[in-house]
Amino acid sequence: MDNMKMNRVPLQPTIRQPYTSKQVTTPKQSFLQHLHDATVNTELKVSKHANQRLIDRNIHISEAEWQLINDKVAEARSKGVKDSLVLMDQAALIVSAKNATVITAMDRTEAKDQLFTNIDGTIVLN
Repeated sequence: MDNMKMNRVPLQPTIRQPYTSKQVTTPKQSFLQHLHDATVNTELKVSKHANQRLIDRNIHISEAEWQLINDKVAEARSKGVKDSLVLMDQAALIVSAKNATVITAMDRTEAKDQLFTNIDGTIVLN
């Protein structure tokens, strides 16, 4: 048999850092915080298709109007809406509330004779 030598290595004591109150969270608190962040702090995105439609159709939406749309879509999402139609004075937007994304856009005159399907909520803004 081969001769084996084993050397014993002494263990170093571990130094523990004291926990602060911010570091200690229960899994339930952590989940609730993530859920809150996911449902509240979602900025509305504009898809490439919708952005091109806004440019092609010369639709201009102000920052204040975008913020209002964002707030209303978040409210709709909190009520269980997945896909919504947003009607404004100058435009109609199809928005995925679930993904917080504007899918397409058209001006109101074009939207006048359209049939909108696969939406489960409507937001009317003035």
